[in-house]
Amino acid sequence: MRLERQTGFSIIAAIFLLVVLALLAAFIASVTGMQQSSGQLDVLGVRAYQSARAGMEWGAWQVLDPNNNLPGVGGTANLPPCPAASTNLTGLGGSLSSFTVTVTCDATINAPTSEGNRNVGAYKIIATACNQPVVGPGTCPNPTPAAGYVERQLQATLSKCKDPTAAAPRFACG
Repeated sequence: MRLERQTGFSIIAAIFLLVVLALLAAFIASVTGMQQSSGQLDVLGVRAYQSARAGMEWGAWQVLDPNNNLPGVGGTANLPPCPAASTNLTGLGGSLSSFTVTVTCDATINAPTSEGNRNVGAYKIIATACNQPVVGPGTCPNPTPAAGYVERQLQATLSKCKDPTAAAPRFACG
C-alpha cells in the first residue's frame, strides 16, 4: 500500500486564517468607532469653549458697560456690582443651543483700591459651559455627568475705574 502525500490547504490552516481575519476586521471596526466618537467629542469641546466665551463676554459687559444704568450706579461715580453671585445663561443660538453657561462673579468694590482720586474695583468672572447641566438648578459643572459630557471653563480678572472728578454720566478714568 502506497501512501500518497496530500497537498493543499489543511482545515486547521483555513480556520486559523479565518480567525486572524475576523480579529483584524473587529480591530478595524473598533478603531473606526473610536475615531468617530473622538471626533464628535472634539466638536462638542469647541462648542463648549465658544459657549464659555459667550458667557465670559456677557459677564464682562455687565461690569464694564460704560453706560451702566443700575440704581445707585448709573450717572454716579459708584462702581457697578456683579450681576449676581451666579447666573445661568441658556438659549444660546445655533449649534450652541445644547449648552448651558454658569457665570459667577466675585467683586472687590466695597473697599476699592484708590489711585489718587480714582476708585478701581476688581472683578473675577468665571464662565463654565457644559452640555449636561445639573438637573433642577441647571448649573454647570455637573458632578455626576453621563457619557458624552463636555465642559469648558474660562476665568478672567477685570478692573473698572471711575473718577469722581470726571464728567458725568460715565465718570471715566482718563
